[in-house]
Amino acid sequence: METFFDRTDLKYAMIGGGSWATAIVKILLNHQKKISWYLRRQTTIDCIIENQHNPSYLQSVFLDPGRLDMSTNINKVVKNSDVIIFCIPSAYFVKTITNLTLPLNDKFIISAVKGFVSEENLTIAEYFHEKYDIPFDRIGVISGPCHAEEISMERLSYLTLSSKHMETAEALCKVFACSYVKAYPCTDIYGVEYSASLKNIYAIAAGICHALGYGDNFMAVLMTNSFHEISSFIQATHPDENRVMTSSPYLGDLLVTGYSNFSRNRTFGSMIGKGYSVKSARMEMNMVAEGYYASKSIKEINKKYQVDMPIADAVYEILYEKRYPPYIIKQLTDKLR
Repeated sequence: METFFDRTDLKYAMIGGGSWATAIVKILLNHQKKISWYLRRQTTIDCIIENQHNPSYLQSVFLDPGRLDMSTNINKVVKNSDVIIFCIPSAYFVKTITNLTLPLNDKFIISAVKGFVSEENLTIAEYFHEKYDIPFDRIGVISGPCHAEEISMERLSYLTLSSKHMETAEALCKVFACSYVKAYPCTDIYGVEYSASLKNIYAIAAGICHALGYGDNFMAVLMTNSFHEISSFIQATHPDENRVMTSSPYLGDLLVTGYSNFSRNRTFGSMIGKGYSVKSARMEMNMVAEGYYASKSIKEINKKYQVDMPIADAVYEILYEKRYPPYIIKQLTDKLR
């Protein structure tokens, strides 16, 4: 089967300048001589040119400005590229994309956004398909239990590259695999995108519970029940008999996000458990906790499906209904098995 990636002259672009975007740029430069990079601030571009690193994220990552065509003009970056990787916090996605006026008809879109377009309650793939009429044949998704900080240290990591057709997913794996990244193909665009967003909600729950003094025994039960909620929701909303929920883009991503000290969602939850208000916790964090926004989206989406999700409901009650965390979690403990 002929794929978009049969061409050998494809040009790649990154849209976004955070830690995960910086990590993906580092990965791409293992194979690409040069990539385009949209960054919001000219000061960031100037710093990369002068100091060879992103001033705000993963400062240990060396960035060769001679191999980066950087611009604050998103249309210029997109125009000069064939494969566009979107790696923007979901909360800012629509604001960023409204500045894009060029058509995307001849582009291949890759989502590295682990969240929903909250105004629409859509994943990024769903958004591009519905709003830009891009067929799923030309959409890919990056997922897996992979923290940007460990990519920066070149610690062995595993990514899953998903697309509608296995041949395309396999071609994507060749783009992202390197000495410290193993890449595996998948055709479950829906499942991996939803799982990548859902696991952030449960990482917030893990952070809240840890801060409240719950120990390892309870955390194991919490993570087990979280996995069942994710599985139940994904299978109820988009059944797929070939989906293996115990594989790394589902269970693995949940575990690393729920347990790792690098997890911004777990950190956010821990702050809530320690008594921070949602507003103060969000202001103090340098990075976006996607689970905050995902919690509201899933609550809205689940009104249609009515999947039993007591942990996700508890997080929503704490974050959006301002319920008292110790009380809500105590109630939750009676619902877990």
